[in-house]
Amino acid sequence: MAGIFSGLEKLGLGNIGKGDLFEDPKKKETPVKKEEPKKKLQLVNEEDYLYDKKYKCPVCDSEFDAKTVRTGKVRMKNVDIDLRPDYDELDMTKYDVIACPDCGYAALGRYFPTLNKYQIDDIRIKICMNYKKLDYKEPTYSYEHARNLYQLALANAMVKKAKNSEKAYICLKTAWVIRGETQRLDPAEAGYEEKKAANDAQEKELLSNALNGFVMARQSEEFPIAGMDASTLDYLVAALAVETEQYDIASKMISELLTSRVANSRIKDKARLLKEMMADKQS
Repeated sequence: MAGIFSGLEKLGLGNIGKGDLFEDPKKKETPVKKEEPKKKLQLVNEEDYLYDKKYKCPVCDSEFDAKTVRTGKVRMKNVDIDLRPDYDELDMTKYDVIACPDCGYAALGRYFPTLNKYQIDDIRIKICMNYKKLDYKEPTYSYEHARNLYQLALANAMVKKAKNSEKAYICLKTAWVIRGETQRLDPAEAGYEEKKAANDAQEKELLSNALNGFVMARQSEEFPIAGMDASTLDYLVAALAVETEQYDIASKMISELLTSRVANSRIKDKARLLKEMMADKQS
């Protein structure tokens, strides 16, 4: 798991991430078509698609601004097999983490305001007291900065003992950020092959972690899980299994989707495409 958390040292949080990322529900008492890399894209005036949104930190009560995408101005051109949306104008996934610049609390937007007292106490002790402030003043997020924010969100998720689904979702979206960066690498630049190979390896590790987390969440959490109904999550699990070449899991989930009485026709069509893709990869 070192690769996922590599770099947290510069934020003062190098001690985070040494344990298991996900909590296996079996160890507890029972509780009640990915695109090929493209040539570098020219993101013209990315700043024009952003605005500063105000937030209040639930941990330290400070108010701050975070970059947010003007969703009505961007156009989705493609959806990868693992449900990553791809837009013409910019990579929206870079801006999905909300991070307090004062205390180091960070989370995906859907989870940012929901903390209980015990989680706040743990974050104050294990994150805030060790956090080295990120001094980032650029008008848009670089991929390096976006990765830092996602690492910070995952560290916070571990400290606050977030649900497996939240940690899996962070892993998934971090993989999407890395994929977006890879798409925008210039094959003509020196070191392209090495950078691409490193990104591909990191992306696959994150996708594998996301798969493990969502499988555990499916066994122990109530729907909706990370905003997904059962059919959507089952499809995502199948897609992640195909991407990470865990074909036994993929075959099981695809079969369940195709015979499901509740999965809609759109999901079943996507499952059939996954089945064809898996057959091609195994041939």
